[in-house]
Amino acid sequence: MSVTRRVAIDPVDPDPALIAEAGAVIRRGGLVAFPTETVYGLGANAFDEAAVARIFAAKERAASDPVIVHLAEASELGRVAAGVPPAARALAERFWPGPLTLVLPKQPAIPANVTAGRPTVGIRVPRHPVARAVIRAAGVPVAAPSANRFTRTSATLAEHVLDDLDGRVDLILDAGPAPLGIESTVVAVDDASVRMLRPGAVSAEEIAEVVAPLGIALRSGAVDASEAPGLLKRHYAPRAHLTVFHGPTERAVPAALRHAADELAAGRRVGALLADEDGPVPAGLVVERLGSRADLQAIAHHLFAALRRLDRAGVETIVAPTFGERGLGAALLDRLTRAAEGRVIEV
Repeated sequence: MSVTRRVAIDPVDPDPALIAEAGAVIRRGGLVAFPTETVYGLGANAFDEAAVARIFAAKERAASDPVIVHLAEASELGRVAAGVPPAARALAERFWPGPLTLVLPKQPAIPANVTAGRPTVGIRVPRHPVARAVIRAAGVPVAAPSANRFTRTSATLAEHVLDDLDGRVDLILDAGPAPLGIESTVVAVDDASVRMLRPGAVSAEEIAEVVAPLGIALRSGAVDASEAPGLLKRHYAPRAHLTVFHGPTERAVPAALRHAADELAAGRRVGALLADEDGPVPAGLVVERLGSRADLQAIAHHLFAALRRLDRAGVETIVAPTFGERGLGAALLDRLTRAAEGRVIEV
């Protein structure tokens, strides 16, 4: 593939002709990058093993990392899942369409390369009008990881997709920024348990509220990294060396800024991810302000784009404090920790 076509599309009222074209590309085994409410996804026919293999080749993705299958409607769940426990139905009723992925036993029609050879598959119904329209037009479930090079910072704008995958994708539907800017929450569900595999845009607290009346407590932890996408130690990573400072704000922010000042004094070009309230900052620091600490949705929305801007600015190292451990704070902590390859300093 040598040419990637990028076309603008209305995020609320998408052009039917463009949607039909995207669906046709997927049906014939091609790759389409499209917006979801979380990040941009790179979609292929989930029933077509060769098409899914093209996703892995385009992203240079490890075969051990599964991809999520997207449906247009919750009523299509039986096409992909071989069993749907009561807790899964309750979660789907509460959060679909939306940023929650359920890991369930897979139907035999789902190829092994979708699931990294596991007997389970991650499934969700996205909320973004363009994503749902593309899936309907394709007429098949759509396998779609984030539309970026493997382990790199997730794509929240079409230009991010083009930066990473130009010439590797047939079509990019550009609907502007992905609204949430952070990936879906992933939970594994069976008859007896619900396990949090990856924190995301739906909080653990929200999930617990749904499953508690069923007598199920939300547990945490994956058996191994192949249970869900985004579980590798290095993921979402910028090119620059990121160090994260975790602890109460009154300690984490000064610690991050002291480290930045030391790096600047050593002659390095240094960037920082900070909330609007964080500072004052040392002279020469390249700062990306993510939003107020009182609005973690804004911080999540801006996180990946800010990391990409710091890379483009040519910084060698980046510092970042964390943003709490509850709600979206847990998802932000997960993304920053993996983007830093575990370089987290407790303060």
